[in-house]
Amino acid sequence: MRLIVSAVTATLLALPLTAAAQDAPADPMTAAARQQFTMAKNYIVKSAEKVPEDQFGFQPTPEVRSFGALLGHIANANYMICSRAAGEKSPSQENLEKTKTSKADLVKALNDAFAYCDGVFAKMTDKAGTEAIDFFGGKQPRLSVLIFNTAHNFEHYGNLITYMRLKGIVPPSSEGRM
Repeated sequence: MRLIVSAVTATLLALPLTAAAQDAPADPMTAAARQQFTMAKNYIVKSAEKVPEDQFGFQPTPEVRSFGALLGHIANANYMICSRAAGEKSPSQENLEKTKTSKADLVKALNDAFAYCDGVFAKMTDKAGTEAIDFFGGKQPRLSVLIFNTAHNFEHYGNLITYMRLKGIVPPSSEGRM
């Protein structure tokens, strides 16, 4: 009887550990980096969708990009940085910041660039993410390059927030908080 109680107790104590192990992603560092990327991506795409097309040419000052040009820049950078992390040539050779001006074209360009990065994340593993590659004049782990991309996206989401606020538009990250 004592043996049975010990076996049942050991099994019950091990269940949470087994459940936790099943819930943990196989590549936790990559999964966490992808989660942050997805957050930035969603905020940027929602911003592009939310701002009226007649505001895509808005520039707070002549020295900065217009709202639309900023979206094109974000798309360009996603292709450039994610392709670098993947170790492949960028699938886009077009300067989207200069060639796309309509809301429909820019939203499509953003979605396409983000989908490309999603594919790079889907193939990334924690182990592959530690491989050092040349990036901006130095060696960086592949996963660090993807994290840099997310930081760049959030940096420019901050710009988009300012543009939207100047036009009286509530940014996606603030919706429901007011």
